[in-house]
This record gives sequence, C-alpha cells and structure tokens, in this order.
Amino acid sequence: MCTAPAASMTTETAPSALLQLIWLASPALPIGGFSYSEGLEAAIEQGLVHNEQSATDWVVDQLQLTQSRGDMAVMAQAIPAWQCMNTQRLQALNDWVMSTRETAEMRLQAEQMGRSLLDWLRNLHQASDAQIQCCAQLPPTYPLAMALALSLAQAPLDQALQAGAFGWAENMTQAALKAVPLGQSAGQRMLARLAREIPLAVQTALHLNDEDRQAFSPMLAILSSRHETQYSRIFRS
Repeated sequence: MCTAPAASMTTETAPSALLQLIWLASPALPIGGFSYSEGLEAAIEQGLVHNEQSATDWVVDQLQLTQSRGDMAVMAQAIPAWQCMNTQRLQALNDWVMSTRETAEMRLQAEQMGRSLLDWLRNLHQASDAQIQCCAQLPPTYPLAMALALSLAQAPLDQALQAGAFGWAENMTQAALKAVPLGQSAGQRMLARLAREIPLAVQTALHLNDEDRQAFSPMLAILSSRHETQYSRIFRS
C-alpha cells in the first residue's frame, strides 16, 4: 500500500516545502491564470457584481460552492495519487474535471493552464520523467497539473490545498480589481475575507468522496457562455 507524505495532516512544514507552497500560490506563476475571470467579468456586465461587497461575496460563494466541492476536492485526491503514481486514478480524476467544463471558455482555461503548468514543471526538472510522461499523456487539466506540482513540495495535504486555494483567490481578486474596478485597499480586504474562508473550504474538499464531489454551478455556466460573445471584455475567452 502506498503511503504518500503529502497526505499526512501535520502541523509542521519543512522550510523548503513552505517556500515551494508560497511559490505555487504566487499569481506571478507563468501559467496564465491572470487572463481569466471565471464568469466574474460577465457578472459585472450583467450588474450582479458592482462594488467591493458584491465582488467579495461573489468570489467567496464561488470558493465555497464550486471550488471546494469540485477542483479542490479533485486536488485532494490527486495529490496522493501522484505520490503513488496511480495512473488509473489520475486519469479518472482528469476525465471528471473535463466533464464538468460546461462551456468552451471553461474548457480552454482548464486545458491551457494545465499545459502551461506542465511546461513549467518540465523546465524545473523537479518531477520525475515518469511523472512528466504520465501528466503529458492525460493530457492534464489545471487541477491535475497543480496537484502534481503540490505533491512535489512534500507538504501536508491540507496546507498544499490552502496554497492552491490562495493562488486562485489572488487571481480572482486581481480580476475584480481590474474589472469592477476596485482599489488596492479593497483588494486587500477581499483577500483577508478569502483567507478566513479558505481553511473551511479545504476541510470540505478533504472530506468529499467521489459520489459527493460536484461542480453544479448553472449561473457560472450561463455567464461563461455570455462572456464568450460579450462585446467588450478584458479577460480571455
């Protein structure tokens, strides 16, 4: 039976692992996350988001209702699967992610960011040849590629998920700052709220089985579809 170090739930993290998590949470990671708004820009166009409070509530709801029950739950299972090189499990998780992308825009984001993160991992030479080959053969969606990157940090699983979630939160906050628009102080208040919400979202993700995982978010799908044909937009579609 495979024992994956990243699946442990400890309170201490090695300095090198902590730095790796900070690196992976950085919005400067060259994988293109800054170029997507995940429905937020369309929500602004429709008047659903119009100020700091509505933007914060929107992103927090997205964290709790879709990220924690979907992509984060996938990463919670994919990280130990990468540690064990359970290729069948990884393929099943990757297929599930693809099946939840309800629009061309969502599929583009999952595929493009997955490819970019795989290229980043290749250039760093941290993953083994077998891991890189397996990832390339999936081919990886973003949650599966990020799970591989997080697994290499050898950090506790809950802390790895917190890093991944905070990276997502930073990208969404930057999207709100550009599109609402909001000031830098408002962005910091958004991040403070999200930082308080992320630990609970991580616990939700950790305790979901396959049959409990879901990505039911019809409003996001509708907004993503509208964004694909929106006349004026900042973010990629």
